[in-house]
Amino acid sequence: MRRLLQPKPAAYARICQKLEIHYTPKHGSWLNMAEIELSVLARQCLDRRIPDRETLAGEVGAWEAERNAAESSIDWRFTSADARIKLKHLYPEIVEESSYDPNLS
Repeated sequence: MRRLLQPKPAAYARICQKLEIHYTPKHGSWLNMAEIELSVLARQCLDRRIPDRETLAGEVGAWEAERNAAESSIDWRFTSADARIKLKHLYPEIVEESSYDPNLS
């Protein structure tokens, strides 16, 4: 980070002013949904050789417009209850206050 704050050429400084850093969790449903969407794109649109960047941009744009017009969504089936079972080791153990006895410490 210190390197970003050092004096820079004008073009580099202009680019850095536009840069926004968003810290996001690496384990999360948004990441799974992005991976699913990219997988659908690869299977439905990128399953062949595309000769140049302009054709690629046109194909992906058309695929995106069709996908948005169809209001495609992801059928997310992993519920909070499922998460509590599967990811039990990540959740804290809940101890009820009524069972707490300060004399046992």
